[in-house]
Amino acid sequence: MPKTTILVGLDGTEQGDKVLEFAKTRLGQIDDCLLLICYVIEWSPFAFQTAEENEKRHARREEELRVAQERIIDPAVSQVAAEGYTVKGIVQHGHAAEVLEAIANEYGASQIVIGRHSARSVREHVFGSVSVRLAASSPVPVTIIP
Repeated sequence: MPKTTILVGLDGTEQGDKVLEFAKTRLGQIDDCLLLICYVIEWSPFAFQTAEENEKRHARREEELRVAQERIIDPAVSQVAAEGYTVKGIVQHGHAAEVLEAIANEYGASQIVIGRHSARSVREHVFGSVSVRLAASSPVPVTIIP
């Protein structure tokens, strides 16, 4: 197992490309490092659903995981692996900050790298709600890429 693990949260936007590029610069400075690339599909188990929607829920979740894996994670993992780095891709459902924090704990990550995302309030506009929450509660340093 690599000595150092960096967790990167991608969101499928151009901002995610900047996040991945920054993380690769860190990889180049650290020997024996694992890069975890994670995409979180925002999903609440408490969302109101009709009976018909509940019947299709599992199939829809599985389809969302498959599409995110193919469109976002697999290309990013292939790109990083082609450059000679150790990398693993993860796709999960849930609240992005909670999932990223749990994965950081599970893998013993030493850093989380995420992008800034525009949002409603000035504070959220500057940092984004996921980044604000991670900065406040993460067990490891969080780097927010503008």
